[in-house]
Amino acid sequence: MTSPALASTLTERLFGALLGTAELLTVQLGRELGLYTALRAGPHDPAGLAAAAGIDERYAREWLEQQAAAGFLTADAGTFALAPGVTEVLLDEDGPDYAGAAAEFALGAALLTPAVIGAFRTGAGVPYAEYRHIRHGIAGFNRPMFTHLLTGEWLPAVPEIDRRLRDLPGAAVLDLGCGMGHSSVAMARAYPAITVRGVDLDEDSITEARRVAAAAGVADRVTFTTGDAAATGGTYDLITIFEALHDMGDPVGVLRNARGLLTDGGSVFVADERVADEFTAPAGEVERLQYAFSVLHCLPATRAENPVVANGTVLRAPTLIGWARDAGYTAPEVLTVENDFWRFYRLR
Repeated sequence: MTSPALASTLTERLFGALLGTAELLTVQLGRELGLYTALRAGPHDPAGLAAAAGIDERYAREWLEQQAAAGFLTADAGTFALAPGVTEVLLDEDGPDYAGAAAEFALGAALLTPAVIGAFRTGAGVPYAEYRHIRHGIAGFNRPMFTHLLTGEWLPAVPEIDRRLRDLPGAAVLDLGCGMGHSSVAMARAYPAITVRGVDLDEDSITEARRVAAAAGVADRVTFTTGDAAATGGTYDLITIFEALHDMGDPVGVLRNARGLLTDGGSVFVADERVADEFTAPAGEVERLQYAFSVLHCLPATRAENPVVANGTVLRAPTLIGWARDAGYTAPEVLTVENDFWRFYRLR
């Protein structure tokens, strides 16, 4: 029989999760309606926020009070302002502290849970294209890492790759599973002599990626194509796969195809989830989060593709190294690059 103390602990944990989820959804309201942006310009009372953001005043008052109660805003005599840190965490999308995408993840997972329930019953999948909010959540979560770490820490951790991109005129990079293009753009901005081609199966992501490249002023060197990573052609000095291999229905086929596209001395650089090498329970917080994403998003989205393999989010290092060897790489290695969420690999 379970002790009352253990039951109480679990109850408290679920209450905390409910509170966090509910507050994340109110954060998403503020993001989508432009309420934080309006408050960034200066404090507002409910009437002022309603006018600035074009919303109903009664809803404005309730949201302002709720946000102040939650600590996202400060309140002074009926006027509300952003609390310290909110600008960096919820508004500065390129900043190293940005975490606003967490709210979009929560909304996307909630909206598609009924479809996932149906998939559990039938064994079918939920197409990736239906996960609109998840798609934006992934891009928003990863964008600061691409902006601040990809070319400042990750690629330089392999000096041979870094030198090749800096010193080889016209070096070509293929970014497989490029999503909304932030990784492709970050590489192009850091290495002015390279060209980058991003490939992704999702047409909406490719459309957004082209907009991102144009806004960054690198559209002359960065192109995007809707396509299958296992059937992409060309010749490249570097091929990157950032947090996408675990979602691919034929990962060995993708890696085998990538190997055939490399120039002499070229490399495949992979980043995927930092999880334990073996299943353990209970697991740490990061692995718990990855498993939750797997149940709600990654596994259903992959199952919708009639996959060879449906791995799910939790891609363990021995599994990835095994895929690489099956694909013909003779020297796959796990890199000693520190990151709370991702593990890095070089395949040759």
